[in-house]
Amino acid sequence: MAELSLKERFSALNNLPAFFKLVWHTSQSLTICNIVLRIIRSAIPLAILYIGKLIIDEVVLLTHSSNMASHNYLWQLVAMEFGLAILSDGLTRATNLVDSLLGDLFSNHTSIQIMKHAATLDLDQFEDSTFYDKLERARQQTVGRTVLLSQVLSQVQDLITMLFLAAGLIVFNPWLILMLIIAVIPAFLGESYFNDKNYSLNRRQTPERRELDYIRFIGASDDTAKEVKIFNLSHFLTDRFRQLSNKFYQDNKALVIKRSLWGTIFAILGSVGYYGAYVFIIATTIAGKQSIGALTFLAGSFRQLRSLLENILSRFTSVSQGAIYLKDFFDFFEIQPKIKLAANARPFPRPIQTGFVFDNVGFRYHNSERWANRYLSFTLHAGEKLALVGENGAGKTTLVKLLARLYDPSEGRILLDGHDLKEYDLGELRKEVGVIFQDYIRYQMTVSQNIAVGNIDEKENESLIQHAAKQSLADILVQKLPDKYAQALGKRFNQGVELSGGEWQKIALARAYMKDAQLLILDEPTAALDARAEYEVFERFTELTKGKTAVLISHRFSTVRMADRILVLERGELIESGDHAALLQKNGRYAELFNLQAKGYQ
Repeated sequence: MAELSLKERFSALNNLPAFFKLVWHTSQSLTICNIVLRIIRSAIPLAILYIGKLIIDEVVLLTHSSNMASHNYLWQLVAMEFGLAILSDGLTRATNLVDSLLGDLFSNHTSIQIMKHAATLDLDQFEDSTFYDKLERARQQTVGRTVLLSQVLSQVQDLITMLFLAAGLIVFNPWLILMLIIAVIPAFLGESYFNDKNYSLNRRQTPERRELDYIRFIGASDDTAKEVKIFNLSHFLTDRFRQLSNKFYQDNKALVIKRSLWGTIFAILGSVGYYGAYVFIIATTIAGKQSIGALTFLAGSFRQLRSLLENILSRFTSVSQGAIYLKDFFDFFEIQPKIKLAANARPFPRPIQTGFVFDNVGFRYHNSERWANRYLSFTLHAGEKLALVGENGAGKTTLVKLLARLYDPSEGRILLDGHDLKEYDLGELRKEVGVIFQDYIRYQMTVSQNIAVGNIDEKENESLIQHAAKQSLADILVQKLPDKYAQALGKRFNQGVELSGGEWQKIALARAYMKDAQLLILDEPTAALDARAEYEVFERFTELTKGKTAVLISHRFSTVRMADRILVLERGELIESGDHAALLQKNGRYAELFNLQAKGYQ
């Protein structure tokens, strides 16, 4: 990515209003408190310097006075400066406290906003690496972005302070301001240049940093520990991690060294400008054109102005940098789902009258040349039990995702009771479809919560959760757990208990019994169960699907033969259809797969 011009930097500041709107919605009271504290702080440096001038002038006056003049005024000035110093310290600590509290709240608020927006996006968007890069950059902006708030408010605070201090310098000699600007400009340009380089480097590294984080996770995770050991992957993973991390180190090292060298040169130029002005102030004082107090006031003002101006110019690059990164954050929220909610959507039919019709349906994943499904034309009748059979990659799972409208067809259409599936209310559709995928999530939560995810609105309904567990045979293993339904599952947290694959599958199956869905989709629901448990589950499955429409994906032909009709898929296309007996008699692809499996039991 090319470096950013000054114009582009100023253009990036257009992101700040939206940012402040987010901050304002995070906490209005803390935002107002932060602004007020900083405005008060901005006036204190000038007040301290001016009182310091008065103190010096009073001391000089008293040392040259022949009579015993009163020292009361002097000590009053000292007390005032002491009070301002205490007030300044208190305000600084209060501002830091408010910054910290606001930062935590902002991080929580924006993280929630990202999760909410991510939930509205399509499943196939999550399967795109470019989308993941944007998501990762957006996530990075949830932490530390209130540093940007602090920087912008500090910028305003310093500008107000500078106006006060500059007024004093201008009264004495306007040329001091010009010398100050000339001394600081090189450092500003240098900081701007290297911040551009740093931003470009970070953006280029995003995909590889995701890989680095992934390797760090699988290299030391309870999920992967057994395979890392059994396949002796540790050396492979550490080598890859070392290769990537060393590349990042070398890239960063080269940039940091250049930045340090040029920074030193610019700092020397700044010091030359400052001490040139300092010499000028001293010379005018020696010439009797101003008092010793004025000398200290001007020297202090010039020193603080130089520091403030350096901070402002340097912070400008950081602020514009932060504003540029904010674009990554807001870009994520501009990503819109392709599966749109229909205006004046149809209510989902209850009950389903005729069923679902696939009319020449095809689907192709983003950036893929291969069709996952194509030329699919069939009817899933209301109340019918349909089984999908085919080798891995035949398009079975993609088909049921289309049915649940997790994807929209790339071509063709899916009808429900004679109307396009896109016309129905999406929220109602998802409530009427119960799905258990083969790659179900093993949530590191309690047993109760793990089952309740099947219908999270009923998470407090313990009787329903226990009934669902009984239906899936999960209740037997729950009774063996120390804390029963309150038992934490998984080893990620304290007191967690890990389950076997078959036990987890019973927990996942219980989710299908959590809601009274009209369409049930089970994708390899018994893959990890033994023969007896599988038989018992399907005895209950028959009862569960009574009067409902069901789609079953399984590689076990003892399971699929219970279906009313079987669809055989190959390379995403429908090649055979019929019941078990008819397909065996046809002696086609289904019969071939059935006989291959049967030989395994002989």
